[in-house]
Amino acid sequence: MVSSPYEAMHRIFQDYPGLLSGVSEVLGVDFGPLVAVTVLPTDLTEARPVKLRVDTLLRVETEDGASYLLAIEAQGKKDPAKPASWAYYLSYLHTKYRLPPVLLVVCQDRATAEWAARPVDIGLPQWAAITLRPLVVGPHNMPVITDAAEVRKDLALATLSLITHGADRDHGAILKAMTTALRETPDDIKNPIAELISQGLGNLPAAALWRKLVAVDLSFYKSPLSEEIRDEGRAQQAARMLFLVLERRDIYVPDEARERITGCDDVDLLEQWHSRAITAASTEEIFEDE
Repeated sequence: MVSSPYEAMHRIFQDYPGLLSGVSEVLGVDFGPLVAVTVLPTDLTEARPVKLRVDTLLRVETEDGASYLLAIEAQGKKDPAKPASWAYYLSYLHTKYRLPPVLLVVCQDRATAEWAARPVDIGLPQWAAITLRPLVVGPHNMPVITDAAEVRKDLALATLSLITHGADRDHGAILKAMTTALRETPDDIKNPIAELISQGLGNLPAAALWRKLVAVDLSFYKSPLSEEIRDEGRAQQAARMLFLVLERRDIYVPDEARERITGCDDVDLLEQWHSRAITAASTEEIFEDE
């Protein structure tokens, strides 16, 4: 199953296609000024049982009239089978669209990025029929942006940089620069960025700090992320009240029941259990109708 960080690492190019200009500077590959970017279907399945699907596929048109396809893959770990799949993607895209395809791989750790960037020869040792040469962005080459002014210059590039550096030990300064920059950003721009970063950080330790920073700034309270953070706080408070009632009534709480209560994020259900706890003789009675 694809996790949310993978989704964010390639989806950002769909939402902010102008990011390609910033990434091209990072990579040192000049794609030329963009005129238009079109999101294309990502399903590369042929008329056979096996399905192959690229994460994001864009058709890019430049000022000089050239067009090319940009296939973007989010890669979380080394996978020996991937180079063959990537080579197939590029061959298929070239055949279907008759446009030059380029593969861009986005990673969150240096080891995976260095692995993905290695050219792969497909064919005989003495004659490679195809050489796969992905472009790769990750913590090894994306800039570390800790200045809010620099973040404001290119929010999309700063967001991708933050996601790719999410596992850095000094991620606090990177996150703080982003929240500082977003305070002065309109809600229609700020909220999608905040959500994308939360998604991109996934279960990394930086995600917890990001949620705290978002919750502190009142301007974020209109976003779905802030609502989620607020609901988490309400659930924790409801669980504490439930435990307080059980403690005051000297009702024993087995480990299984305690884990069930602390693991519940449904505020309405917790409040229902709280009402039952006022008269219940045991924790079993609190859950008897579940």
